Amino acid sequence: MTTKRNNTTHNEVVVEHVLTSDAFLTREIKKAPMKTTGDSLIADLTHLPNDLKITIQGAREHNLKNVDLEFPRNRMVVFTGLSGSGKSSLAFDTLFAEGQRRYVESLSAYARQFLGQMDKPDVDFIEGLSPAVSIDQKTTNRNPRSTVGTITEIYDYLRLLFARTGIPHCPECGALVSAQTPQQMVDTLLKYPERTRFQILAPVVRGRKGEFEDLLELLRGDGYARALIDGEMRQLSDDIKLAKQKKHTIEVVVDRLVVKDGIRQRLTDSIETALKLSKGVVVADFVDLDEKDPDRRKPFSEKRACPNGHQLELDEIEPRTFSFNAPYGACPECTGIGYKLEIDPELVIPDPDKTLNENAIEPWGMTKGTGEYYRHVLEGLGDEMGFDLDTPWKDLPKDARDAIMYGRDFKVQVSYRNRWGRMREYSTGFEGVVRTLMRRHDETDSDQMKQYYESYMREVPCQACHGRRLRPEVLAVTVDDESIADVCDMSAERSLAWINGLELEGSAAQIAGEVVKEIRARLGFLNDVGLNYLTLSRAAKTLSGGEAQRVCVARAILKNAPILVLDEATAFADPENEYKMQQALQSLIKGKTVIIIAHRLSSIVSADNIVVLQQGRIVQQGRHDDLSVAEGLYKNMWDAYTSAYHWKLNKN
Repeated sequence: MTTKRNNTTHNEVVVEHVLTSDAFLTREIKKAPMKTTGDSLIADLTHLPNDLKITIQGAREHNLKNVDLEFPRNRMVVFTGLSGSGKSSLAFDTLFAEGQRRYVESLSAYARQFLGQMDKPDVDFIEGLSPAVSIDQKTTNRNPRSTVGTITEIYDYLRLLFARTGIPHCPECGALVSAQTPQQMVDTLLKYPERTRFQILAPVVRGRKGEFEDLLELLRGDGYARALIDGEMRQLSDDIKLAKQKKHTIEVVVDRLVVKDGIRQRLTDSIETALKLSKGVVVADFVDLDEKDPDRRKPFSEKRACPNGHQLELDEIEPRTFSFNAPYGACPECTGIGYKLEIDPELVIPDPDKTLNENAIEPWGMTKGTGEYYRHVLEGLGDEMGFDLDTPWKDLPKDARDAIMYGRDFKVQVSYRNRWGRMREYSTGFEGVVRTLMRRHDETDSDQMKQYYESYMREVPCQACHGRRLRPEVLAVTVDDESIADVCDMSAERSLAWINGLELEGSAAQIAGEVVKEIRARLGFLNDVGLNYLTLSRAAKTLSGGEAQRVCVARAILKNAPILVLDEATAFADPENEYKMQQALQSLIKGKTVIIIAHRLSSIVSADNIVVLQQGRIVQQGRHDDLSVAEGLYKNMWDAYTSAYHWKLNKN
């Protein structure tokens, strides 16, 4: 930076060159002398100010041998070396562990009790380490609920965007949902047959954690006698204790009424009271209907209602409303997964030319163990339905195949001779292969057995949401005529074009300004690293190794943590995407310290500082330009890499 000042003594202008901290650090790193200690060649960074470097003294985690290290902050630092040299021990088990411990200690005592105490790594001293450290591993979460959108946190910002600027529509007729007046609510309820009994409920708490002692005391003081708490009618005069860590729903009984002449005024007063108490939401509970009857509860909202009279179950539009991991927004049929697991008959019967005695039913092996039980049951079923176990599966009658696969409603008579030659007879129900496998899958607590049963299943898109994971009411909320599922089904390239072309007006533009900026940044990074073809709804478990790695790096880099520790950031990338990744990393590390464990020389050379480890010791440290010409391990690695590269070029 250049500044000018006036010299008052001689009346002349003096030009001063003032370096920024970044430029100063760059200059000091370049002029750092190389120091030889024993057989080690280390860049001497002792002249750097303490606030511009991280200092480690006496690191002894795992195979580290009392390692001392200084490296610059706000730069890309690479730890390299052979397998077992101590790279991960230094980066993760020392630096990350200490950074995580400091972060936890910076939290309140209340927060720390849920995280537990973290052990201090075996190190004498670490200076210059920020308490917030972001770590990313090679693989993504294999949870079926995990998607590209949730991993990169783009979906979290989309939820916020749709909650604050989305326009609700009726999922049945598509009409714009508008506010409902108390008078309209009264008119609707008075249309019910005479003598219909109902109670007016005010939902003051909906799915929130807490004990709510103050709220319950306030309700008692206001004269309310009853409340529906977690589906159970409770007297407010009782001593009510709610679990602090569980989600609760509290609906106050404002009034109990019967449809008849002369109740309009009372009903109007009750509804207005309930609306005020619950901030715009009222539920009419028809007590004579069964609790499982869909018409038992009729919600009303002062904020939104269909003009054509279609009932809406969307009481509020909040970020959690658009989450498929919460019951308020998730499809009730598939619970937000988007698909169901069903037994595939072709996997159960892989070879229809086989007979039942030849193990045509693969999960019911007829050779030993439980196979004998199934053989006796099938023989009894065959006697009743007239088929033989030596008949090929494809030649069995259709009703016999259906009975075997899906079961029969009547008892099957089983008779057989035991090992001592005695005849045994009994009757048993027969639920069929499909029902048996599904029941055992649902009942088992063993992950191994679940995987075994799932090997005979296939994923079938949910018939209710068609794989979109959300309720119809949620999918009917749009921004620029697109639902949140529509945006997630777009490729990253199309999603970026959509968000760039989004034109919001008035307060919506002001509210969504920062949210749109974050979405742009994250989608832009996905495009920059060659993932422009991925959709945000793509399940994490379907990603390849290279795709998963780049998605994870995107998540880590876009966090605001001052220090990032990455393991093999470009391990699975092809040369083209590796270059894109390096460019993206270089553009986003400004103001951040990025520590990368790497083996690829193509990734290492772009680092500002290279640390070479061997057998738990640091043997070399410095810039690529210095280490590549000095005798030692790094030069050997570089010479081997360049030789192989030139050989490949000459061969081609």
